[in-house]
Amino acid sequence: MIIDLRSDTVTKPTPEMLDFMSRAEVGDDVYKEDPTVNELEERLSNLFGMDQGLFFPSGSMANQAAIKLHTQPGEQLICDKWAHVYNYEGGGVSFNSGVSCKLIDGHMGMMNAQQVEEAINPPDFYHSPLTSLVAVENTTNKGGGACYDFAELERIKKICDIHGLKYHMDGARIMNALVAKNEDPTSYGRIFDTISVCLSKGLGAPMGTVLLGTNEAMANAMRVRKVLGGGMRQVGYVAAAGIYALDNHIERLAEDHQRALEIALVLKGQDYVKEVEPTETNIVIFYLENHVQQEKFMEDLLKQNIKISDMGQGKLRIVTHLDYTQQMHEYFLEVLGDYEP
Repeated sequence: MIIDLRSDTVTKPTPEMLDFMSRAEVGDDVYKEDPTVNELEERLSNLFGMDQGLFFPSGSMANQAAIKLHTQPGEQLICDKWAHVYNYEGGGVSFNSGVSCKLIDGHMGMMNAQQVEEAINPPDFYHSPLTSLVAVENTTNKGGGACYDFAELERIKKICDIHGLKYHMDGARIMNALVAKNEDPTSYGRIFDTISVCLSKGLGAPMGTVLLGTNEAMANAMRVRKVLGGGMRQVGYVAAAGIYALDNHIERLAEDHQRALEIALVLKGQDYVKEVEPTETNIVIFYLENHVQQEKFMEDLLKQNIKISDMGQGKLRIVTHLDYTQQMHEYFLEVLGDYEP
């Protein structure tokens, strides 16, 4: 039994999901003739109260498309220093859009409105890049699954409106935030120009992200997706997994959150652990004491068939998910409690 807690992307489709996928009605999505893809896009755009959606192979491509839609080469976007669009998308901001990033030293991957306003370059000062976009991530990956306070997101929106900036949310784990904070997704649709919603993180689909947006923001989305190589054909088989996930895998995210909290509590009680960051959703980030060798710790876990992530700079990450069962959970907690460096 392998317990893989490196990410919530390691899950495999359930038998029920696979059966649902096999019965999907499909067509050519490049012609917008795949009825299952069209249904998924409509379902999510209605859920968030946005005008339209477009299915992408990956979250990174959806985010990169959003940045391309909102900016011109030579401009600048504002994001937290831990943002996924900056750290984990292969430099795509500069490569795909010719745009630079103004990095904010936020808290657990989250910025506040004052920081955003202070980071905006004067639009008439042509020596600096023109600020055109603010991008936030909810929940935050490197921030340990932290959730934005929605009131702060609204305050950032006001700053965007005052300065004529577009507003994008990387919602790779937005469903985790909605469940954890019991929020209405249409509230997000009212303030953002675009939102990417990932189906393969937490929800258990094998792939896929839907980029949601206003009609104005999404006017050239199909063209940008084509340029990025994201046009797909009979992809309804995969889109069906997203529909199944929306119907069956959202409420159960609370189980992942509870298990992550229990892991965090056990880690806090261990002498070999220096610090455990606040745990709000399904991500646990912790640090070992200086005398504990990180490589040995991870090797020892691997001998117990347990995999976790090394995020660098001493930061270790555990992510709970659909395939992490209660039996695995109890075994893992026992291993952590019995561990001796």
